[in-house]
Amino acid sequence: MEQVESLREFYERKFNWIPENLSKDWGHFNVFQLDPYIGSGAKPVPYRRRDFYKITLVKGSGTIYYANKIVKVKENAICFSNPLVPYQWDSIEKISTGYFCIFNQDFFQQYGNFSAYALYQPTGTQVIELSDVGYEQFQVLFERMLAEINSEYIHKYDMLRNLALEMMHTALKLEPANSSRYTPGNANQKIAMLFLELLERQFPIEGAQNKIKLKTPSDFANQLAVHVNHLNRAVKETTMKTTSQLIADRISQEAKLILAQGEWTITEIADALGFNEISYFNQFFKKHVGLSPVKYRKNISHEKH
Repeated sequence: MEQVESLREFYERKFNWIPENLSKDWGHFNVFQLDPYIGSGAKPVPYRRRDFYKITLVKGSGTIYYANKIVKVKENAICFSNPLVPYQWDSIEKISTGYFCIFNQDFFQQYGNFSAYALYQPTGTQVIELSDVGYEQFQVLFERMLAEINSEYIHKYDMLRNLALEMMHTALKLEPANSSRYTPGNANQKIAMLFLELLERQFPIEGAQNKIKLKTPSDFANQLAVHVNHLNRAVKETTMKTTSQLIADRISQEAKLILAQGEWTITEIADALGFNEISYFNQFFKKHVGLSPVKYRKNISHEKH
């Protein structure tokens, strides 16, 4: 597993150049057509967390490995990536066209708290399937972004903020249940969101020598300086799942992602995920996934080939 990718590292990896205006003090925004970076010669997107936000519009099929889910895109989709949730695109050769824009938190200073939207919450919907008409609706917004960023208009970055926000709100309207369910509003919701943020910060695990430090509800409660019963109530009320269930889901998802990469031994994975004995890890994984770690890895290997 690699460390969090910065905007500078993203530009070096993707384009082999760095924009002159790349400055955290100013905030950063850029928009691109996806076409040069897809197809048979496309480089794979590494599984890692980034320190910036990204909105991607795709036409075609592919698979996205997010931190807490695997999403198969069948035809068209708009995808929202954020610094808390690592992800990886697979089968990008099946994507025919699209667009993406990238920006950091500083770009929206004094322009509202967009990061509180459900699209950017760990429990929110990061991928929204689109009809052809829906794809065209977002395509228009991306084309306007491309025209604006290449213009000489002195206030073009204000226009780009507006277009990015319009894109977010258009997507939120397509997922009304999710857009209101996880928006922080009271003390319990804020505690639950802090818990989810702490949970996500432990992943991806950057090396077999690393271990997750927070594994039980009590561990998280101590870190948040709240009673464990208070944490459990807040999480259950906000997410409709128990604290233990969310922790187990996240650990099992990380285990699946590491197993799929095939670089670590089962013992290394068990140790990194906080299991003192490999037998405990085997029992945990089989309970939550339905297969042993070895069987799961074999199945994934067969699917890839």
